[in-house]
Amino acid sequence: MSTAASGGEGSIVAPGIDASAVIHPTAIVHEGARVGANVRIGPYSIIGPHVSLGDDVIIEAHVIVDGHTEIGARCQIYPFAAIGLPPQDRKFRGEASRLTIGTDTVLREYVTINPGTEGGGGVTVIGDRCLILTHAHVAHDCHLGTGVLLVNNVMLAGHVTIGDYASLGGGSAVHQFVRIGAYSFLGGLAGLGNDLIPFGMAVGNRAALCGLNIVGLKRHGFAREEIYALRRAYRRLFGEDGTLAERTAAVAAEFSEPSVQRVVSFLKEGGDRSVCIPEIGARPLPTED
Repeated sequence: MSTAASGGEGSIVAPGIDASAVIHPTAIVHEGARVGANVRIGPYSIIGPHVSLGDDVIIEAHVIVDGHTEIGARCQIYPFAAIGLPPQDRKFRGEASRLTIGTDTVLREYVTINPGTEGGGGVTVIGDRCLILTHAHVAHDCHLGTGVLLVNNVMLAGHVTIGDYASLGGGSAVHQFVRIGAYSFLGGLAGLGNDLIPFGMAVGNRAALCGLNIVGLKRHGFAREEIYALRRAYRRLFGEDGTLAERTAAVAAEFSEPSVQRVVSFLKEGGDRSVCIPEIGARPLPTED
């Protein structure tokens, strides 16, 4: 291993590369890249001229990081991932766009993440402490919160928004512009075409709401009383008469719990967007866990 701008014999460390970085001789790191302290870049990886790698980042072998991409401290990217390459969008014309990845995020083998487009705000955002597993794809202009889990082969279309600590099962696919709420769960091989409420759980193709992510709520330390309130609110929202807007207003007035109000805010902010609901005839959610 050697510390170098391009890995060639006798090459000089570029100004943006910290002297403590360890770069394999076969790696190519453009002299315009910014490489933080204690970064490790493995064999045959390529780092583009507008890339910024935070301190203690680990780039394994055969990784490509390009575009205007900023990767936070202590991230780790595994072999054959392609990060920051141009958006897969017919409307993209080479305009400036960005990709930002937070701290402590792990991208496993063959993950692909594209930067934003002009029509979508120009930036794709991956939050802190995300785990994105093998062959998952995050398209242009997606926004992922903190602690999001994408299991193998998850496919996100453009402009998808995912809240903190949501989990998406293997092989699931999400339609463009869909919003997925915090702490929610999407089952494996599901096809999601509608917004999924915070704390919700959906399965199937097309995915239908099938209850609350009780396991996730317990794992993240939600109190029993908070979970009970969410169950009652869920029954009001999806098990009673009236329009969804009317039921949302009633729940907003009846429940003061922050988690319930988070669901209310999500529904109100969605405007007239379609929402993932239970299948007709689905068994009502019990009020006790």
